[in-house]
Amino acid sequence: MKTIQTDQAPAAIGPYSQAVSRNGLLFVSGQLGLDPASGALAEGIEAQTRQALRNLVAILAAADLGPNQVLKATIYVASMDDFALVNKLYAEVFAPPFPAREVVQAARLPKNGLVEISAIAAE
Repeated sequence: MKTIQTDQAPAAIGPYSQAVSRNGLLFVSGQLGLDPASGALAEGIEAQTRQALRNLVAILAAADLGPNQVLKATIYVASMDDFALVNKLYAEVFAPPFPAREVVQAARLPKNGLVEISAIAAE
């Protein structure tokens, strides 16, 4: 197993790695809308989603991968009322054929975030 770490995405806020790879697969931990430099959570669902996606792409890049190599994504939202906006922003990063995906409403996310996105990619 190999760990992936980049300062272009927020440091882990718990006992986990930003991503790990094994047997040609990269598993990216859930990314919140945290600014990697300040550690501050972006304001509002749009800014948090954009930042979470930037963080995810930065981790993929650290593993020499891109969004087109993502096989599956998981999105957690604090409110399903944000589903349409999150979909729109997600489609700005991921192109057809889209990865497999689920969106789940969570009762509460770390740091009271509004969105968290994780992914599995093929190397």
